Amino acid sequence: MTSTKGLEGVVATQSAISSIIDDTLTYVGYDIDDLANNASFEEVIYLLWHQRLPKEDELAELKQQLIAHMPVPQEVYDHFKMYPIDKVHPMSALRTAVSLLGLYDEKSEDMSDEANYEKAIKIQAKIVTLVTAFGRIRKGLEPVAPKAELGYAANFLYMLSGTEPDAIEVEAFDKALVLHADHELNASTFTARVCVATLSDMYSGVTAAIGALKGPLHGGANEQVMKMLAEVGSVDNAEAYIKDKLANKEKIMGFGHRVYRKGDPRAKHLREMSKKLTALRGEEKWYEMSVKIEEVFTAEKNLPPNVDFYSASVYHSLGIDHDLFTPIFAVSRVSGWIAHIREQYANNRLIRPRADYTGPGMQKYVPINER
Repeated sequence: MTSTKGLEGVVATQSAISSIIDDTLTYVGYDIDDLANNASFEEVIYLLWHQRLPKEDELAELKQQLIAHMPVPQEVYDHFKMYPIDKVHPMSALRTAVSLLGLYDEKSEDMSDEANYEKAIKIQAKIVTLVTAFGRIRKGLEPVAPKAELGYAANFLYMLSGTEPDAIEVEAFDKALVLHADHELNASTFTARVCVATLSDMYSGVTAAIGALKGPLHGGANEQVMKMLAEVGSVDNAEAYIKDKLANKEKIMGFGHRVYRKGDPRAKHLREMSKKLTALRGEEKWYEMSVKIEEVFTAEKNLPPNVDFYSASVYHSLGIDHDLFTPIFAVSRVSGWIAHIREQYANNRLIRPRADYTGPGMQKYVPINER
């Protein structure tokens, strides 16, 4: 047996959900550029779960189901209020809350296709409420109920702030959700599939995926990018800041990707939304700093930005707390996790790889008094 560090280049399964071929990302054969420019997030959810785009009545039904299932049990809100708020990262709260939801779903252990689809709707709907409610409760505010006339993206922003967002805010957030929805066999998706390959339930699979997404080398990168932008402070400081970090061999978050070689195809869409939103807010410096950092870093390392880099200034411009950036990633990516979980169930085999042993050779037990 030969081992590959980080499973790089290893093909672990077959999937009809998304692909990355020659630096082109597709969802069920649709180029991400096509979807980002034309599709709503609800359409993408349907596409990932059904392997086709919805018809008008199917899309309307999905939207209605999502709105109907957004409320969560009062016990979940009460649970949030028990947390040591000043010490709990929102991803830890989300991980615990999704697991908690499973306790209140009478079909959580029902593994039929029908029950699993119902759970898919519930989890996708309620994750919006979990993130926004925690974001408000920790500030001493009450959760905001969704509005039936608003779409998924608009409801997230409304439930977080209590104010209906304007059109460009909805456009930016909806596009971000589309871009983050799935990404082939990334770390959190692989974690979800490993979990449910044991025939564990969907809540367990999503909880496991959230745990994987929490790390700064996966979902936490955009939060770190915003921290970096705040440290840079101005465009004039950007070049010296980056060169100093590189000289000290410190990692710059938001650049490069394990899979892409020519560049992340999602980044350009968020770059454009960052430009629009920062101008709308009169805070162009965040976009301008990002552009300068990109210029300096790519000149030094020849590594283009990934999807995390410009999503940071987009979310900041939407007035979202920086530590909610990764939970937002989960709000989108749960659509892909669920698609992969259902695909795993449909053609399951326990995922059990081997390890290349590097420890000592055969040893003989020695009694404790002789050691």
